[in-house]
Amino acid sequence: MGRSCGEENGVAGAGAARGADGTTEAHGAASVWRTGDLHSSDDRAQFSALLEDSAEDLYEHAPCGYLSTLLDGRIAKVNTTLLDWLGYERDDLLGRRHFSDLLTVGGRLYHETHFAPLLRLQGEVSGIALELKTADGSRLPVLVTSTVRTGRDGQPLLIRTTLFDARDRRAYETELLRAREEAERERERLQRLAATLQKTLLPPALANVPGLDVSAYYHIASVDEVGGDFYDLFPLAEGAWGLFLGDVCGKGAAAAAVTSLTRYTLRAAAVYDPDPVAVLGNLNTVLNHEYNGSDPRFCTVIFGLLTPDPDQGGFHVTLASGGHPPALLMRADGTADQLPTPGGQLIGVLADAHIGTTAVRLAPGDTLLLHTDGLTEAHVNAVDGEDRYGDDALLDFARTLAPTTASDTVGAIRDLLDTFGSGVDDDTAVLAIHVPRPPSGELT
Repeated sequence: MGRSCGEENGVAGAGAARGADGTTEAHGAASVWRTGDLHSSDDRAQFSALLEDSAEDLYEHAPCGYLSTLLDGRIAKVNTTLLDWLGYERDDLLGRRHFSDLLTVGGRLYHETHFAPLLRLQGEVSGIALELKTADGSRLPVLVTSTVRTGRDGQPLLIRTTLFDARDRRAYETELLRAREEAERERERLQRLAATLQKTLLPPALANVPGLDVSAYYHIASVDEVGGDFYDLFPLAEGAWGLFLGDVCGKGAAAAAVTSLTRYTLRAAAVYDPDPVAVLGNLNTVLNHEYNGSDPRFCTVIFGLLTPDPDQGGFHVTLASGGHPPALLMRADGTADQLPTPGGQLIGVLADAHIGTTAVRLAPGDTLLLHTDGLTEAHVNAVDGEDRYGDDALLDFARTLAPTTASDTVGAIRDLLDTFGSGVDDDTAVLAIHVPRPPSGELT
């Protein structure tokens, strides 16, 4: 039969008797090893130390502080470990000090208002962080556990308290807090940098087009990263205007560089040749040549050419798209439809990408909405992330708005994005243009 638990630990339990041959025999409890099994002098020395170890010595020199107090808090017993920590003599404390006297002002207040009432109510309080005040006035952080000892009749007799030195823990917590504060400062710095960079990628103001109301909005999904969505409205020669809205793949500095290149290429190409297909063809060539290595970059974009209709009022709009979600037309009569540009391919992937086109007339009261896919790909249910909003839902939403204005459209989209909450995991750009109705009584 194997040795008992007490034998494994080398400690003689109660009822153990030492035989004449130096062995220890068990009588109803665990026994120590037989000395005959101790072959080296180190083994015998360890065995002797175990035998001489007393409960009182364990109490006095335990790796934690012990003290016992009367029910009124007066200290009745304290071990050497705690005395050494505090720098007091035993006579300085026994019968003269209360446990609360050893605490800092804040600790004493917490003890009186929380610790002591909870101890009286529960009979035990465990792992409370407090600070002791040492003899030289310094502070000692400790973790305190107290239990109420009761007599056979169940009445409380005294309070036993164990204290663990928490200086290393406090230092760790302080360092952790410092690191957290430093990380927060760094995050705020990066957020400011990202916000500043984001602003440089968007126009400070859109062109003022006579006979047209314009509104735009950029929804940032994450303040920590620069998104790749972009838009602009700018004048061209001979009373025409160009507009575009798009989305570069990726986020961060690399996406920002592509966004900047895309915006300036679109504007420059439109000045050279305002035909929307030619503009996107130029952009495709630039991106395909610039990013044809191991890190290909591409974008979806829709470009429009606006020209006034002097005969009937409003504007003629020619749209070209490279893989971008269709624009939405909300008419003055309350209807709404998508403006598909079939066959449009991503810009920058293929050397000869196909560009889809469509044309429409914006009559007085009509509103045209361009948007990026951050809106339609938003998760309707942010909890499970399953359902996306989708193009059809957006069209239904647009039909509830028509007829509408540019500012009302953008405001409604902002409110819609807010309802998605964390379900919006990509930046979203929207650009709305509206032809106001003429004042009542004025002929078109």
